[in-house]
Amino acid sequence: MAARTRQRMIEGATRLLAVRGLQETSFSEVLHLTGAPRGSIYHHFPDGKDQLIAEAIDFAGARAVELIDSKAGSSAEEITRHFLEMWRQVLTRSDFRAGCSVLAVTIATDSGALLDRAATVFRTWRSHLAESLRAGGLSDDDARGFAAVLIAASEGAVALSRAERNLDPFDLVAGQLRKQVRELNEAQEPG
Repeated sequence: MAARTRQRMIEGATRLLAVRGLQETSFSEVLHLTGAPRGSIYHHFPDGKDQLIAEAIDFAGARAVELIDSKAGSSAEEITRHFLEMWRQVLTRSDFRAGCSVLAVTIATDSGALLDRAATVFRTWRSHLAESLRAGGLSDDDARGFAAVLIAASEGAVALSRAERNLDPFDLVAGQLRKQVRELNEAQEPG
């Protein structure tokens, strides 16, 4: 029971970060969202809010890695489509209210420890994407470079679409990314 309560709090903090950002993700809001008892706060997160946020970052990061890895063995183009669809669904399911929990912390924190945690998540995403893209047909250099572009461009596209409250910016960026991966893939083909 205690482990489930703790996990609910981490998942709740992850959702709040994606929708409200770091400043609006308080213990009170997490308790309200999850229905966890007030005593759970310091029992499960004795080091305070930063501990909860760090674990929420890790949770969001691991969930994205699972989605990335679920397409292992696919073509670079399919991996790209899948990654973009993951973010497109975040936008549509939340009616443009949610973005990336990890990015929300990155842009709002002064904590070196939280920035380090976010950097680890982003590096892990890049690594997993690069490996999948390489296995999907891209050269090592193209896979590493495109993995970084894919993450950075999709994060920016999510921000633009959230601000405009429509999919046009996201779809424009997604189209360019699909075109780029197709061209990179064609450059690898002999002949």
